[in-house]
Amino acid sequence: MTDTHPLPPVAPEVTAALVAALSPRLRRRLDAATAKLAARPASREGDTYRVAVDDETTLELHAPGGSVTAVDDIRCGCLLAPGCVHRPAAAGAAPVARPEPAADGGDAAPPDEPADEPPPSEAPATPRQRAAAAELWAAGAAALEAGVDGAGAVTQAELLAAAHAARLAGLPRPAAAAVSVVGRLRAARAADPAYRLADLTEALRELLATSHGIATATGPRLAELRGTARRPYLPGGSLRLYGLFSEPVLAGSGHAGVVTWAADPDGRLFRVPDVAPGGAERAAAAVERTVRLGDAALTHRELSRAGLVVSGATVSPDGRLGAGTAVRAVQAGGAGWHEPPLDWLWAEPPHRQAERALAAAALPEDRRPPGAELLFLDLTCRRPLRAAGGDVLLADCAGLPIHLAAADEDPALAHRDNLRLLATAPGLRLRVVGRLVPGPEPRLRLLAAGRPPGEAGQVLRLAEPRTHVDLGYDRLQRTDLPEPAAAAAAPPGVAPAADETAHAPLHLLRRRTDRAVAAGRRALALPGTVGDDRARLRIAGLATGAGLIEELHRAAADRGRDVFGRLLPADADRFARAWLAAALYTESVAHALCAAAWAAPTADTGAVSA
Repeated sequence: MTDTHPLPPVAPEVTAALVAALSPRLRRRLDAATAKLAARPASREGDTYRVAVDDETTLELHAPGGSVTAVDDIRCGCLLAPGCVHRPAAAGAAPVARPEPAADGGDAAPPDEPADEPPPSEAPATPRQRAAAAELWAAGAAALEAGVDGAGAVTQAELLAAAHAARLAGLPRPAAAAVSVVGRLRAARAADPAYRLADLTEALRELLATSHGIATATGPRLAELRGTARRPYLPGGSLRLYGLFSEPVLAGSGHAGVVTWAADPDGRLFRVPDVAPGGAERAAAAVERTVRLGDAALTHRELSRAGLVVSGATVSPDGRLGAGTAVRAVQAGGAGWHEPPLDWLWAEPPHRQAERALAAAALPEDRRPPGAELLFLDLTCRRPLRAAGGDVLLADCAGLPIHLAAADEDPALAHRDNLRLLATAPGLRLRVVGRLVPGPEPRLRLLAAGRPPGEAGQVLRLAEPRTHVDLGYDRLQRTDLPEPAAAAAAPPGVAPAADETAHAPLHLLRRRTDRAVAAGRRALALPGTVGDDRARLRIAGLATGAGLIEELHRAAADRGRDVFGRLLPADADRFARAWLAAALYTESVAHALCAAAWAAPTADTGAVSA
């Protein structure tokens, strides 16, 4: 009872109902109450979690099955209960519940939530779906209007209520986007070290784009915007798998854990996940959990360097291996990254891998090929770069300068410390796995690293049985680096990052879309350098971008007056449409610039780091 536990996830409809029942006076106190409860320790006894509001009042959250699914499952002992502010505050301080995996590894359908049947291939959205999409759009526009600081518990509850209605109407993709926005808003307001503004911008863009398009889409386009509620697990027969690496999962939804990637002899990628409600502590420890697959008796860390023989396998379209009762799996020998059949992953040219990753990024998440976003490269470390977004290491890949960043900045994980140590070893040759980051220069988030083929040059000194290091879990030591780097008294000098203005000035648009998300519409309503930025975009050949940035500021600043001369509220719908147009344009141009950057290596990488 003395141990501290994270609060259990709370279903979106529960949070929405509790906030909707509050009086206007209590709604004004909700954000402060939520912040206060979030700082309180919680104890657990079975399925019941308890939080002491004060010396005399205790909150209880009943979470059968791991999450709170009913309004009455949150109880408060204060005199104002059940109409008190503490119950919705507890729901707002807890993670947002999502469908849990079913026994066969698929997603369990939420109880008592019959969704609309998918419309015929040429039919438009149903009236219920259009109404739900309009509600999602309005909630997303309100969150954009308010910005992070203004999008408190009430705004979040409106998003969750809209997400619940969308799920009931058969719109799982925009509903999931709304839940993702709420999770990232909470991370931002709680100063979570894993929070990234770019992730919140992406989630809000996904929400607005899908909800806006449903009203007019038909056929395959409508099916794409609706998304899929379940990941269908199909028979996969017998599989011989070779472990590749393990990576921590720390989601904005309040879920955490590990995903271990593996490949079969034909080069297909598969993943074995262990993700559940939790935070950074669970993500950091999950690699030592036993793989939940058949009769396998090895941990995720062991699987990343070993192999599996699976019979009766079930596989989802995104490469997840099901863990049904008919699945049988036993441990088998693994393979090093420089040995067949894994070595073929590094044989594809870098620009081809980047093209594949960018093509996958343009697809809905549930339609992306397994592991399509992963790049497998041989490179040489050069030197650290000074960048606003965190530590960056410049590396060279066959003449192509690549910026390497940490996959996650959370201090509970090893990514950031490992990247900083690698930056002290100029000339170190690595074979790496990373996740592509679209941008005007080639950029990767590092996930795992090992020794390249051959013994020439400076390479990692990995003792058996380590054939690679999972950079989120395995903490490198100076003794793992080659002698010259390990003996260095100080790291090399830090070079400035490549100047974004040397590329098409897309950052002028991205800066404004990000600023709107962070600070709300009013931040763009202030006078600024719109004229200068508009001219720079036109000179760079981005005339459409110039027009979008002008309309974005006009939509933020324009306000009419009533017959008495009083200012009317700003048009949140117009501002959301202008922001969405700018965000989609920025994403499209960024992908085009990224593809061009990967296809055009420079001859002199030393000039880039100067």
